[in-house]
Amino acid sequence: KLLTMKMLLSLIALLSAALLANAAPPTCYSRVLSLSKEITESFKELQTSKAVDSCVEMLPRLYLDIHNYCVLAKLRDFVAYPRCERVLEVSELKEKARSLYTIMISYCRRDLVFLTDDCNALENPILPPIEPS
Repeated sequence: KLLTMKMLLSLIALLSAALLANAAPPTCYSRVLSLSKEITESFKELQTSKAVDSCVEMLPRLYLDIHNYCVLAKLRDFVAYPRCERVLEVSELKEKARSLYTIMISYCRRDLVFLTDDCNALENPILPPIEPS
């Protein structure tokens, strides 16, 4: 009975440790990376949506690479774009872009490493090849 109790306590301790390991708070880098991917995906969805307003077609392209120093200028330009205020999805996207910019220049400034400053790469991204499924 004592052996069963020890095994049960060991199992509980092991499961608790596993839960704590998965509950670690996101790092600045992981937050910036996930938010940039979320914004890029939302922009793609907005561009391909059937209910696209004509102003959406005129929006600056929004491909984000947080390792490219030019991403800061790209975010500033997108947020400052004067059209499409009446389109809710665009306003929400601009708010996310503003949040990402703020996080990058304020909270994560020392944690980020820019590997390039190729602004053209953000205009014409080289997309990875699609793997056959």
